[in-house]
Amino acid sequence: MAGDQVLISGQEVEKHNTRESCWIIVHGKVYDVTEFLPEHPGGMKIILKYAGKDATEEYDPIHPPDAITANLPPEKHLGTIDPGTLTQVVREVTSAEVERQERHERKPPLDEILNLHDFEAIARAVMPKKGWAYYSSAADDEITHRENHLAYHRIWFRPRILRDVTKVDWSTTILGQKSSMPVYITAAALGKLGHPDGELNLTRAAGKAGVIQMIPTLASCSFDELVDAALEGQTQFLQLYVNRDRAITKRYVQHAEKRGIKGLFITVDAPQLGRREKDMRMKSADAGSAVQRQTGQEVNKDEGVARAISSVIDPGLCWKDIPWFQSITKMPIILKGVQCWEDAVMAAEAGLQGVVLSNHGGRQLDFARSGIEILVEVVSALRERNLFPNPNFQLFVDGGVRRATDVLKAIALGATAVGIGRPFIYSYSAYGQDGVERVIKILNEEFEMNMRLIGAPTIKDVVPSMVDASSIGIHVSNVPEDRLYDANYESMQRSELRSERLAKL
Repeated sequence: MAGDQVLISGQEVEKHNTRESCWIIVHGKVYDVTEFLPEHPGGMKIILKYAGKDATEEYDPIHPPDAITANLPPEKHLGTIDPGTLTQVVREVTSAEVERQERHERKPPLDEILNLHDFEAIARAVMPKKGWAYYSSAADDEITHRENHLAYHRIWFRPRILRDVTKVDWSTTILGQKSSMPVYITAAALGKLGHPDGELNLTRAAGKAGVIQMIPTLASCSFDELVDAALEGQTQFLQLYVNRDRAITKRYVQHAEKRGIKGLFITVDAPQLGRREKDMRMKSADAGSAVQRQTGQEVNKDEGVARAISSVIDPGLCWKDIPWFQSITKMPIILKGVQCWEDAVMAAEAGLQGVVLSNHGGRQLDFARSGIEILVEVVSALRERNLFPNPNFQLFVDGGVRRATDVLKAIALGATAVGIGRPFIYSYSAYGQDGVERVIKILNEEFEMNMRLIGAPTIKDVVPSMVDASSIGIHVSNVPEDRLYDANYESMQRSELRSERLAKL
C-alpha cells in the first residue's frame, strides 16, 4: 500500500517523539524525519520541538509547500494521519495576540495610506512579532540599514525648466524586458511570515501593473507556484543562493530557464549570514522542546528565523565559478551584492550582464556603504575603461528606497532600475495584494509629479546633470531629518532581566 494510503493514528505518532525516532505531521501527512534531523538547514532543535506532533503551523511560514516532500525520500512519507485520533491542541490566544488582532481591525483604509513609510508604520503595529523582527532586522548596530536610506538625502536635484512635460513616461526596459517603471520587486525570503499568501501577493499585483518580480530562492511559496500564478507574458527574475551541492543549483537554474525566467541574480554578499539581533532576540523566550530539556540538549537561543537558511549557502563561491554558471544557462546573469568598483569592473570583464550594487538591505556587514554611494564610483570606473554606458551591462541598486525621487536620483547617476523590498513586504503584511497594488499606485503618482518637476519627459531625460551628488561620500552631514523614517525605526534592544516564569525553565 502506498504511503499516502496508510492511515496512522495520532497515538502512534506521539510515540515517536525522540531524537532516535522523530515523526512529525505536516498538512495531514506523517513523515519520519529522524535521519533528516542533522541535515535540516534550521538545525534539529526546531524539529525536535514538534516531535510526535503536528508541525504545520510552524512549518508553513518558512517553507515552500513542497519542501518536505522534495527533501525526504518516499519511504519516509509514512502515511496520512487519522483525523479522528489526532489529539486536538487548543492554541492559547495570549492577551498580546488579542491586542494585535484588535489593532489589525483598526488599521486605516488604504486610501489613507499616502506613502511607503505609512505601510511600515501599520505593518509594525499589526504584524506578529516574529515576522516583524525577521523583516525589519539588520546587521549588528544597524548603521548600514539606516545609512541606506539616509544616503539619498545627500543627493540634491538640479531641475530643468521650460520643458514640455504635458506627457511624462517613466516606463523602461530592464534586461531587455519591458517594465512600467524603473523599479523591480527585489527578492525577500519567507513571505508567509507576513501574510498567508506570502509572495503570491507580489506575483499577482506585479502582473496587473507590469512590474517585474524577482522570485527569492527561499520564498515561502514554491517556485512553480509563483510562476504558475503569473499572467501570460509576465516577466519574472530569479534570485539565487548557490547551494553547496552544485547539482542542486544546476537543476534549479535550468528548471527556472525552462519555466521562462528572464534573469538570474546570483547573491554574492552572503557567504555567511549577518548577525541580526532583533531577529535573534525573538528566540530568547523559547525554552525548547520537552525532548531537548529531558535529554539535556543545549537550547541555542541566539538563532532567529534567519538561521533556517544558512546551511544552503556555499561560502566557497568565487570568481572561478562564473564560467560554470555561463555554461549552464543562457539567461542574463547578474551579481547581486557588489559593493565596490573593482568587483563591478571584474563582472563586466567576465561577460556578465550586470550587477546589483547592494549590501543586502543592511542585513550582512554593518558599515558597508549604501548602493547609491557605490553607484557613483562604479560608473566612474566603468567610464574610465570604456565599459559605460553599455546596454549589455546594466547597473542596479537596492536598499533604503522609499520615494520615487530616490529612484530618479539613482537613474540620473547611471542605474537602469532600482529594487524595492521591505516596503512591498510591509504592504502585503498589512493589506495583502491590495496593499501591493497601492504601493505601485503611489509610486506611479510620485513618478508623474516628480518627472514633471525636474523637467524630464521620459526616463532617458533623467541625466547626471539633474543631480548634485558631490556630498554622497560625506557620512556626517547636516541635512534635515526624515521624520517619517525615523518614527518607524525601532531602536535596538538591550539584554534585560528575564521574567520569573522563564527563569524557572
